[in-house]
Amino acid sequence: MAVYGILGAMPDEVAQLCARLTGVEVETYAGVEYHKGALGDKQVIVCCAGMGKANAAATVQVLITRYGADHVIFSGIAGNMSSEIGIGDVVVGRTVVYHDAEDSMISQSAPFLTEYPGDPALVEAALAACGKLGVKAIAGKIATGDRFIGDSASKADIAARVHPDCVEMEGAAVMQIAGRNGVPCVVLRAMSDNADEAGREKLVVRQFSIESYVATATAIVADMLTRL
Repeated sequence: MAVYGILGAMPDEVAQLCARLTGVEVETYAGVEYHKGALGDKQVIVCCAGMGKANAAATVQVLITRYGADHVIFSGIAGNMSSEIGIGDVVVGRTVVYHDAEDSMISQSAPFLTEYPGDPALVEAALAACGKLGVKAIAGKIATGDRFIGDSASKADIAARVHPDCVEMEGAAVMQIAGRNGVPCVVLRAMSDNADEAGREKLVVRQFSIESYVATATAIVADMLTRL
């Protein structure tokens, strides 16, 4: 039976998924709580990795090595960089890249890539789930870096160099480690802000609640699993 590793960067991003699990067993390993159970008829492991690339990479490897995940789904929020979508809409990662890395050096090691493609079956399942739920979504490019993007200058710089549809802090690391292990993977991001000064004020300064955006992402993950 397939085992789906599902992770987010913040507790709020996975709490609603954890609440849906049945037959749950919880284990803390290397500082992360892993919730093992069933979501419908699928065996899943849900966890909060923590923010940033190092946390994401380490957690994906544990999901695969210790818990036997043979599919990986990352679900969370991101800053919008696209004119095609708006706040509350979703980017499904057809491809995921770093915006703060020396790609030519990283790509000298497995999986030997400068861009990490989302697994086609997982991408299509996510898009179908969005369609069923009435969520506007695009299959696009997600950019990852170890810095919250909340100012217009940084946003413009990343847009000019990478041309992403959204920006966040974990996806490329998740994809890189999944690819290194030969595990199908996809990154899903609900837009919570526009990666500008207003986004920093809302998300960082005021500690804005992300509950509504997480509800969207949770519903998408639950529905897409029924399609796999």
